[in-house]
Amino acid sequence: MVVLPVSTLALRGAVDSAGDHDAHRAVFSAALAAVAFAATAWFRQLGESVPQYIGNRVGRLVLHDRIHRDLATIDGLEHLERPEVLDRLALARRSQSRVMATLWNALRACAGILRLIASLLLMGSLNPWLLLLVVFAGVPVWCDHRSRALLADAEVAAAGQYRLQQHLFSLSTGFDSGKELRTAGAGRRVVELQESAWNEAVRGRMRAHARAACWTICGWTVFTTAFVAGLGLMAYQALHGNGTSGDVVLTIVVATSLHQTVQNTANYTAETANSGTYIEPYLWLRKYIGNLSTGSGTVQPSQSLTTGIVFEDVSFRYHGTEGKALDGVSAALDAGSVVAIVGEYGSGKTTMAKLLNKFYTPDTGRILVDGVDMQMLVTASWRERISATFQDFGRFRTKMSEGIGLGDLAHIDDAARIQSAAEFACVDELIERLPDGLSSQLGRALGGVELSEGQWQRVALARGAMRERPLLFMLDEPTASLDAAAERAVYERYMERARRIGRDYGAVTVIVSHRFSTVRSADKILVMQGGRLVEMGTHVELLALNGLYAELYSIHESAYQT
Repeated sequence: MVVLPVSTLALRGAVDSAGDHDAHRAVFSAALAAVAFAATAWFRQLGESVPQYIGNRVGRLVLHDRIHRDLATIDGLEHLERPEVLDRLALARRSQSRVMATLWNALRACAGILRLIASLLLMGSLNPWLLLLVVFAGVPVWCDHRSRALLADAEVAAAGQYRLQQHLFSLSTGFDSGKELRTAGAGRRVVELQESAWNEAVRGRMRAHARAACWTICGWTVFTTAFVAGLGLMAYQALHGNGTSGDVVLTIVVATSLHQTVQNTANYTAETANSGTYIEPYLWLRKYIGNLSTGSGTVQPSQSLTTGIVFEDVSFRYHGTEGKALDGVSAALDAGSVVAIVGEYGSGKTTMAKLLNKFYTPDTGRILVDGVDMQMLVTASWRERISATFQDFGRFRTKMSEGIGLGDLAHIDDAARIQSAAEFACVDELIERLPDGLSSQLGRALGGVELSEGQWQRVALARGAMRERPLLFMLDEPTASLDAAAERAVYERYMERARRIGRDYGAVTVIVSHRFSTVRSADKILVMQGGRLVEMGTHVELLALNGLYAELYSIHESAYQT
């Protein structure tokens, strides 16, 4: 605001002084104008670099860290399956620097308005009619606001397709998926699908950009017409001797900068008004996370189980699906027992495991832990008493010791505990072959050692053995990637552990499996079909029923014999 009047008045003084043959005043005025212009350039450079640096730093290290941390600590997993959450998360990732830029744009808009006022006052001092330009300057601001609202709606509408094309791009360039794509010769097809998703996303954006451009052109046409009229008025006044040559120079300089000032002010004002495009995903996620973070329970789990875990008429449906994943399931998992859950794919086995881990909340019914509703248990404390290995296990590309130690953060630096877990899961021989033993980096992409699918599963099994006193010992298809000999060795050790912790702490061991050879020794077998519990008993009792279990077991046994 200060630099513009100083520079323009100094230029007018330099021109008028030169006309009056006052050399000293002319040189002083010219030097003052040069300093003012240099200050303008310096502030412009500072205004471009500093906001960008601060915006990226705050966006990546503060806003993203907060969102990712909060999402990772929500009790359940349902939010990771909701498209509206994933769409806004994608928008938040892409607008990380723009959120902080909103603050700078607001400051720039204020500065621009002050600069615009100074320009109009200078020109108004020459002719009051020029003050009307401020009215016409509001037209492109309003049109710009309309155009940016169109672009904001287009961004949200295209977020799903944009996320799809990113996923397809990752498939076509990823190492794991690349093997299958090349073997099947499906790479070109995936690229075509990615191109189609990208075109669909861009098509909507281009339509929005075309409509936005029309609004912008209309706004600037109105202002430019008024601007030209104002310049004509000032030229007429100067030609008829109602001003000095310095007034003419001031008019030209201010009028020239006025266009840029109005444009920048309009842009920054519109950016500030349109900040909801970038802030809305963060605010929506914060509100969503806040709503999900309540009700995590107030009761601490006991140190040991006395009666066990009971399903009471539990039903559950996944978000976005029509059929029930569980439908009126009632079953008692006695303290100290080993319970197997079997059934065909999609029968509800893994859903029961997820509910036991409090990843989801039953729609109806309840799950009792020693008579206490599981939803009343403090989630973090309950999970600290769970030792679990899942069929969709994580492949943590960290050091081997961390990949195992993450199973119990309290002992992640306990080398003896980690080594014991590794031996228990039969992964110690693999560790001995690694270049740096437990300190070896895992993952070829990070310059480390790449493991086979079975080796990754062994690491997951070791991770699941880190906790020594679990109340719930969960094995969800834990040996799906192992050969028969390795599977038998692992199950023998894990059944021995299950019996020990069951005897000492009343722990319940739950085995989810479609391999019937691994469940024969269970104390109780739950047979699931279509989300319902259709049979329950020991291996011998279920064979005697000659029902679904007997049929599935017979098929499985015949396949192995063949």
